[in-house]
Amino acid sequence: MTARALGWAALVALPLATLVLLLAVPRLDGEWQHNPAHFWLVLTAAVTNVVLAVVTGDAARRRGDARLFLVSLAFLAAAGFLALHALATPRVLLDTPNAGFVVATPVGLLLASLFAAASSVELSPEASARLMRRATAARVALFVLLGAWAAVSLAGIPPLDDPLPEESARGWLLAFALPGVALFALAAWRYLSRFRKRPAPLLLGVVTAYALLAEAMIAIAAGRDWHASWWEWHLLMLAAFGLVAWSARREWHEERFADLYLDSTAGAVRRVSVLFADLEGFTAYSEQAGPERVSALLEEYLAAAIPAVREHGGETDKLIGDALMAVFNKRGDQPDHAERAVRAALALQRATEPLALAHPDWPRFRAGVNSGEAHVGVVGAAGGREHTALGDAVNLASRLEGQARAGEVVVGPETYAELPDGTEVEPLGGLRVKGKAAPVEAYAVVSLPDRSAT
Repeated sequence: MTARALGWAALVALPLATLVLLLAVPRLDGEWQHNPAHFWLVLTAAVTNVVLAVVTGDAARRRGDARLFLVSLAFLAAAGFLALHALATPRVLLDTPNAGFVVATPVGLLLASLFAAASSVELSPEASARLMRRATAARVALFVLLGAWAAVSLAGIPPLDDPLPEESARGWLLAFALPGVALFALAAWRYLSRFRKRPAPLLLGVVTAYALLAEAMIAIAAGRDWHASWWEWHLLMLAAFGLVAWSARREWHEERFADLYLDSTAGAVRRVSVLFADLEGFTAYSEQAGPERVSALLEEYLAAAIPAVREHGGETDKLIGDALMAVFNKRGDQPDHAERAVRAALALQRATEPLALAHPDWPRFRAGVNSGEAHVGVVGAAGGREHTALGDAVNLASRLEGQARAGEVVVGPETYAELPDGTEVEPLGGLRVKGKAAPVEAYAVVSLPDRSAT
C-alpha cells in the first residue's frame, strides 16, 4: 500500500478512533447543548444533500443511468429524513422533541445505505432501462414515505409521539445502525474497486463519503445526547455530503458525474440513427449580414428546430454555428430510431419553413440521416468531456447532409431499409461522398406514412 493510500485510510479511520476515545474516556466527551447550532448544522447538511439529489437525479434522467439515479435516491432519502430530524430540535420549531423526528436520521441513513449498496451493482442496460422507466414512481414513493413519517410523528401516534427512554432509544438506533453500517461498507468497498480500476477524484469522494456515513451510524447508536460523541455524527454527515459536492464541483460541468456512470452509459457500441442539419448558404449570408442579424436568424431557427427533434425522442448532441447534430437510441431504448430520426428531420423542415417563407433572404435547413453502429459514451478528459456518438455511421450522416438540397432530407441505405412500408422517397442513386471509396446509395424522403391513422 502506498503512502498516499495509507494517509487516506488513516484520515477515514480518524473519526472512528475519536469516537472510541470519547466513549472510553467520558471526561473527554464534553456536553454542549445549543439548540440553534444543532438546527442550522442539520439543516445545512440536509440542504447540501438536497442539492446533490437534484443534480445527480437530473444527470441520471438525461443519461438514462440507473446507477446515478440510485445515488440520487440515497442523497434524497438521507436529506429528507435529516430535515425531519432538524424539526426535533427543542424550542426551535417544536416545543418538545418526539421519537419520530429523533430517529428520523438513522431511518433515512438506512434507506440511503440500501440505495447506495444497490448503486454499486453493475446493472445490465436492460435492467437499467427498466429501473429508469419507474424512476418517477420511485421518487413519489420516497416522498410519500417522508410525508407519512412526518404526519405520524406530528399526529402523536404511538410509538412516535413521545421521546423514547434512553434504553429504548439505544435499541432502536442500534437496530438501524447495524444493517446500515454493513450496507455503506459494502458500497464503499465496491466503489473502491472501481476507483482502483479507474482512479477519479469523484469516485474517491463517494468512497470516502460512504465510509464516513457508516461511521456516522456507529456514532448515532453509541454517542450520548448533546455530548461531543453525539455532535460528531452530525459533523460526519455534513462532511460526507460536502465532500461529494466538492468533488463533483471540481469535475468538468458537462459530464461531472461521468465517473459514476454504468459501464454501458460510459461507453458502449450501440446501433443509432444520427441526424445532421445545417443552413445551406449560411456562410455567404453571414458574410453580407451583420452579427446581430445572424444571431437573430439562428435563435429563431433553432427555437423551432430543437423542439421538433425532441418531440420525436432525439437528443440534441451538438450545436456548432448553424449546424445541429441529434442522436436517436443513445440509451438503447428506441428500436424504431431510424423512423424517429427521419420524422424528426421532416418535422424540423416543416417547423422552419414558415420562417424561411417570411424571410426570403434567409438560408434554409438541409438534413441528412444515417443509421448504423457507433460508439456511444463519454469522450474527452478532465478539461472537457461530452457524451456523444462516434464512428463511421455518424460521419456518413454528416456527408449525406452536405449532399442534400435546401428543405430536403437525405437518408443512407441502412436508414432507408428500416423505414416503414408506405414511405415515399426519391432515389438519388450512388452518391460520391468524402471518405468513402464506393458510391453510397441515398434517398430523399418525401413523406412517411401517418401513424395516427393506424
